[in-house]
Amino acid sequence: MAEPPVQIPATETQIPDTEPKVALSTASVYPESTATAFEIAARLGYDGVEVMVWTDPVSQDIEALRRLSDYHRVPILAVHAPCLLITQRVWSTDPWTKLQRARAAAEKLGASTVVVHPPFRWQRQYARAFVEGVWRMADETDVRFAVENMYPWRYRDREMLAYAPDWDVTKDDYRHFTIDLSHTATARTDTLAMLDRMGDRLGHVHLADGKGSAKDEHLVPGRGGQPCAEVLEHLARTRFDGHVVIEVNTRRAMSGAEREADLAEALAFTRLHLASTARAGRG
Repeated sequence: MAEPPVQIPATETQIPDTEPKVALSTASVYPESTATAFEIAARLGYDGVEVMVWTDPVSQDIEALRRLSDYHRVPILAVHAPCLLITQRVWSTDPWTKLQRARAAAEKLGASTVVVHPPFRWQRQYARAFVEGVWRMADETDVRFAVENMYPWRYRDREMLAYAPDWDVTKDDYRHFTIDLSHTATARTDTLAMLDRMGDRLGHVHLADGKGSAKDEHLVPGRGGQPCAEVLEHLARTRFDGHVVIEVNTRRAMSGAEREADLAEALAFTRLHLASTARAGRG
């Protein structure tokens, strides 16, 4: 009598590797550590990681990051400069020094991209020189400085424009952009129209989902209202040469197993929609 077929767990994806590469943001495992992100990325089969430089000392230590990358055989594909409110004192209080250190880290670690947010509006001097300064830094390296779209801050019925020159980075002239789909949800803007405005200057993608809440949700792709599948299919169809980074919020996970299941689901979703368009193109 033949044995019944082996059931493959839902968290394991049998979808073949695709281009572009799919990386895990180390922010996706918070409140776990940067080191944990490397472990999970290796175990689930991600192509690499994006290091969020924040208050975890390991995220700030180039040699520690190199050792983690070598030990787990997980390349560092991007470095996210410390631009958050909670990282205002990480790698200096001077924002230009932060970008210089992020570039140096990317160069030493073999990462192709530095992700940077537009300045906060109260960083007036930095904001005035930001567009020109990013161009100048980009001219000094092969690393991409990919400026990320943000969103207005909202409280009840009030809206505050917290970023300058603008949260919609397509209103300014940058060499490369990062599009973040949780941020487009929070901004309640048309994601596909923004993608079209970015055009061939799109250099990097933060893949997540959102439902249009005033909070930056970073849901697993497919759990919100963003056109995640359509964006991925567009990337595959246009032979996008950057990286797709899963940047989701798993802090509500009740266990490590639940967190890994969410991150495996995000990876499977991403590879499925990248691969389906690639297969259709070969058909």
